[in-house]
Amino acid sequence: MVQSRALPIVESWKERARELRLDAHAVYLASKDPRMPWYVKLLAALVVGYLFSPIDLIPDFIPVLGYMDDLVIVPLGLLLVVKLIPEEVLAEHREAARAGKDVPKKWIAAAAVVTIWTLLATVVLFCLLTRSLK
Repeated sequence: MVQSRALPIVESWKERARELRLDAHAVYLASKDPRMPWYVKLLAALVVGYLFSPIDLIPDFIPVLGYMDDLVIVPLGLLLVVKLIPEEVLAEHREAARAGKDVPKKWIAAAAVVTIWTLLATVVLFCLLTRSLK
């Protein structure tokens, strides 16, 4: 009895996960479209780059908080970007995503995240060192 009720819930979650993956790919494709405003492109690049990045802001081994970015922050970011994309542009890129066109390469996102973290660490270290020398 319990198993029969749990099965539709699991299938519903699996379907939603497939939709999120499709939306992430569509947002990635739309971020390169010239019809998109620059601020939506920037937000899309940040969300999709973080989503496809193997590096998390909050490591997954930290209890509860580790999965918070994967379960809350990323879907909310995708939802915001999807709402900002013009409907005709989004529909076009969802079809392209369903067809599997132009799949993003994870190493590019990883390199971008590592570069950003390295720059931030350098700025923080520089600020700490200049304050300690005064």
